Amino acid sequence: MPGKSVKGKRCLVTGGTGTVGRWVVRELLKHEPDVVRIVDTDETGLFDFAQELGGYSAERVRFLVGDVRDRDRMVRATEHIDLVIHCAALKHVELSEYNPFEAVKTNILGAQSLIEACLDNEVDKVVLTSSDKAANPSNTMGATKLVSEKLFVAANFAKGPRRTKFSCVRFGNVIGSRGSMVPLFRRQIEEGGPVTITDPNMTRFVLTQQQVLDLVLEAVDRMMGGEVFVPRMPSLRIRDLIDVMLKRLAGANGGRSKVAIKTIGTKPGEKLYEELITEEEATRTYQVGDLLVILSPVKESLTAEALAYTKHPRPRGGRFTSHDAKKMSAAEIGRLLSAERLL
Repeated sequence: MPGKSVKGKRCLVTGGTGTVGRWVVRELLKHEPDVVRIVDTDETGLFDFAQELGGYSAERVRFLVGDVRDRDRMVRATEHIDLVIHCAALKHVELSEYNPFEAVKTNILGAQSLIEACLDNEVDKVVLTSSDKAANPSNTMGATKLVSEKLFVAANFAKGPRRTKFSCVRFGNVIGSRGSMVPLFRRQIEEGGPVTITDPNMTRFVLTQQQVLDLVLEAVDRMMGGEVFVPRMPSLRIRDLIDVMLKRLAGANGGRSKVAIKTIGTKPGEKLYEELITEEEATRTYQVGDLLVILSPVKESLTAEALAYTKHPRPRGGRFTSHDAKKMSAAEIGRLLSAERLL
């Protein structure tokens, strides 16, 4: 079971009031850490989360108002910390297109600020949560996440004699997460439509909350420094997802035919399909169980332990895209949504 290396550790989660950040905090607490610090710029979110976690003492869970852009604050936040999970980011593609330097300041400069703080305090392990949009990016958000991945991977070479290890996890769309497509489509259906779709042929990789948590904790357990861990994920057509949701939600009361589907065209920075691994990355990718592990292109940063990954097989094929991957059937989509209690 992933998470064996969390017990007794002092942990910090940045962006801890976001969807993934909250999940990570709750999951870490199941594995008996010594303390979990939660840092975020959202004061109200921290207050609300503190009420939700009211069963934990102040010595066990600490709530810190702070911004990853603020290096001094990150130095204080990471004092005496063993493990950092970096979830803080600007993640919305369209907003990042209209506010590009804000994305740069949080996703790139914030990542570097945290890296330097972790090195100053010799944190043992630091894991960045990234996105499939970092692979061959076509938008600002993806480009900034790619640079943040590069910073984390390269930190293993720049750290000198310090013991800190840096790795990344890269994953696709989390079904049901705040601001994602399923909650949006559900609201549009419940309001009588129209359901907006940018392109009927658009495809996306998807995974569940538990799959994200298993990925993060397995990365913490396995990491040698410099890896990008990528789970194999199913792909679906957005139009198929909408059809399943219409059948279940609008069809229950005979209103399916009354809910219109409106094609609005791709949004700024949006792609028709996503990539998990680029063609170049595939040349240094190895399959370890259900994980794909991308090794650093900076060979000098790889320890002997990290090079042991090369004993594992290479995955078949080159790049991995949601366009080429086998698509989920309507029945599979329905089962996934039901299992996640989204229908």
